[in-house]
Amino acid sequence: MERLFNLDFQLLHDAVLTAVSVFFLFMLLSYLLFDPVHEMLKKRREKIQNDIDTARKDKEDAGALKAEYEDRLKNVGAEAEEILSDARKRATTNENHIIAEAKEEAARIIKQAHVEAELEKEKARDEIKKEMIEIASLMAGKVVGGRMDTTVQDALVEETLREVGDKTWQS
Repeated sequence: MERLFNLDFQLLHDAVLTAVSVFFLFMLLSYLLFDPVHEMLKKRREKIQNDIDTARKDKEDAGALKAEYEDRLKNVGAEAEEILSDARKRATTNENHIIAEAKEEAARIIKQAHVEAELEKEKARDEIKKEMIEIASLMAGKVVGGRMDTTVQDALVEETLREVGDKTWQS
């Protein structure tokens, strides 16, 4: 009997046995190697998806923060103007306070000067009165000569002062 491609029963038997062995070996390796690799790939896929979700959430948060900071930057000008306005008001108040103190000090100095001037006028009047008394005494002494004593001389000076009056001395 002539065989087709030299296929005999032993060759077919060996081929089937090899195919079954390869199938069982494939199943065993699939269980031992492929399943862990598939699990590892599945976990990696989940991790990557989680990273993508986290990145998306972080991007949204960053966008919200950016919008908030942009709003703050827009309001910075208004806040700065408000701070400057407040500082100007305080400076004006402080300026008015300093000016009021300076005016009070100037008024006090002027009042003190007036008081001192009045005291100097009184002092000058007293000195002039004393000089006038001395002059009147000398004149009276020359007129009367040696005939008058001190009591008569004092009475004459007082009478002269009354006649001239206090108004004359104050002008």
